[in-house]
Amino acid sequence: MIPGLEPKDLIKLAYAKMYFGKYKNWYLSDIPEPYYTWFSQKGFPENSLGKQLKAVHELKINGLEVLLKDIRKKYPKPL
Repeated sequence: MIPGLEPKDLIKLAYAKMYFGKYKNWYLSDIPEPYYTWFSQKGFPENSLGKQLKAVHELKINGLEVLLKDIRKKYPKPL
């Protein structure tokens, strides 16, 4: 389990998108891992996006980002 992330938040995380920069409008799970490594070194933002980026980074370094992609296939986008 990722600290600070409840199981109910996984669907929301699966549909979370980047809202700025080079990867604007990309699902967070589709952004390449080196981007997360850079953020990890510079510091994640201190907001909800930062928390989501940290969570996806943890999933990516553990090879589990496919879980978020599977969630998008199996569950409709939350309102």
